[in-house]
Amino acid sequence: MTSGRSLGATLLATATICAAGLLSPASAHGQPLAWNGRYQMVTYASQKAGTSPATHQKENDFGAVFTLSTTCSGGACVATVVDGPAPGNPTIPQPTRYKWNGSEWATTYDWVWDCFLGDGYQKQWSPATSWAFYEPQPDGSLRGTWHTDITSGPCRGSVVMPVAAVPA
Repeated sequence: MTSGRSLGATLLATATICAAGLLSPASAHGQPLAWNGRYQMVTYASQKAGTSPATHQKENDFGAVFTLSTTCSGGACVATVVDGPAPGNPTIPQPTRYKWNGSEWATTYDWVWDCFLGDGYQKQWSPATSWAFYEPQPDGSLRGTWHTDITSGPCRGSVVMPVAAVPA
């Protein structure tokens, strides 16, 4: 007959082995699950906020399907967009690369914001810095924020929008 103590130890050992099978060594040590494959990436421009006058301009949400591939070396992981449409603004650096920071995929880049001044007016181009964060969710999607600081011109200020990436 098995004692309560040895039964408890057996259950604990079984639970530990099962949990070890569910958690990869990478996720147990702050390393990400690779961000690989095709994702529908959406920027929710209809929900933009911030201090820039551009936040008051009505805009539809936008997105497209992108393919990402992750490589890890020396303890650092980078997910790179390897396929998908080019951005409408030619000043956005390509390809987009996201670095794992321990809890989310992040990117930062300098570019030139194209400030829309209304129909019949020429766009005003202004220096900007953006950063975006995508946090993996239990359902396999990633959710986060895209933040831009526009440093000068009529759209000067910040623009903040929610973002998401869902397996396509």
